[in-house]
Amino acid sequence: MSNLHDFYRPLGQFGPLVSPLGLGTVKLGRNQGVKYPAGFNLPDDASALYLLAQAKDLGINLLDTAPAYGISEERLGTLLQGQRQDWVIVSKVGEEFEGGRSWFDFSATHTRFSVERSLKRLNTDYLDMVLVHSDGDDLQVLQHTDVYSTLAQLKQEGKIGQFGFSGKTIAGGLLALELGDCAMVTFNLNEQDEKPVLDYAAEHGKAILIKKALASGHICLDPSINPIRASFDLVLGHPGTTSAVVGTITPKHLHENVTQAIAALTAAIR
Repeated sequence: MSNLHDFYRPLGQFGPLVSPLGLGTVKLGRNQGVKYPAGFNLPDDASALYLLAQAKDLGINLLDTAPAYGISEERLGTLLQGQRQDWVIVSKVGEEFEGGRSWFDFSATHTRFSVERSLKRLNTDYLDMVLVHSDGDDLQVLQHTDVYSTLAQLKQEGKIGQFGFSGKTIAGGLLALELGDCAMVTFNLNEQDEKPVLDYAAEHGKAILIKKALASGHICLDPSINPIRASFDLVLGHPGTTSAVVGTITPKHLHENVTQAIAALTAAIR
């Protein structure tokens, strides 16, 4: 098996090179209110360190986290000590998760507070990318709150490298790319409504991060078809995709994901 290093691509027009498969870290910090087929326990530090080392060995350098992912940021800040230069870190603002429920705040004050808190939790002086965790009312958030303008200011201050939007609508994704650097969209074998956002990104050199690339484990296909390979053929085959963020805490699953991603990427360039 070759390495994901062979397939790195820029995160937007001016961003760092990133692996086409990123590691989502919600399962390092939160196991309540998550949409996976089965429940799970949070891994201990030794297991988490092993997973991160495995990911790096396989060529993954993109980590996706968020304040809404429980204690994910704090754990990464400890687990990645001495490794900051090896990782491209994406975090978010807007959504908070406390007491088993989510709530949202897109004000300038909370946006700045959230970024400063993430910097402290992650034990770093900059974040490569910060995305807005939308509540679903994408255009309202983008057009009538201060969250995007505040992120633009934080970018100018050098605290974040780029900013973007993790939304749920085509209109939100398109406006997010027009005004910012990146959109995180749902795109998989079951859900392809947001494809126009990927098309726009490909045409304008903007970054696209894919969420739910494997439909959170809910893909169902003919038994003769490998669902992971089929998913990556679709997701990584689109020229607008920068990286597909897939969360796992199982080393076997991580290795399989990378193997199938490399197979899809190799087939796409033949």
